[in-house]
Amino acid sequence: MIVQTSCTIFGVNLLSGLENFTPTSPYVYKIALYNANANLNNSTTAYSAVNEVTGTGYTAGGQVLTPVTLSSDTVNNTAFVSFNNVTWSPANFTTRGALIYNSTTGAAVFVLNFGSDKTPNSTFTVTFPTANSTNAIIRIT
Repeated sequence: MIVQTSCTIFGVNLLSGLENFTPTSPYVYKIALYNANANLNNSTTAYSAVNEVTGTGYTAGGQVLTPVTLSSDTVNNTAFVSFNNVTWSPANFTTRGALIYNSTTGAAVFVLNFGSDKTPNSTFTVTFPTANSTNAIIRIT
């Protein structure tokens, strides 16, 4: 089961100074795709290849998320981070969700649930929401 949520370990790592989304960060963030058999939720602690997508156009470990938009909104008292859309092309696989993770440390950050199986036959794009205090994929208030 894939539950869309932030991962608890992300909060712990953030408060411990083990996450950094700035452009000069030593950390690299990636997005990996998973099939419907994956068990991803708030207790996911790290990237795993178990139930990761296989197929044409997909490489284990997923793709790097760049560039990262890091900003804040003092009116809404929110800091936020977002990423550019990621595209796999060619793409011939079936995916149900994804894990955003720190590929430098392996630590989980956020789980995405696509709502149903997606089976592209040429191109697959993960479209991230607008980078602002009410829509960005990761928001801290």
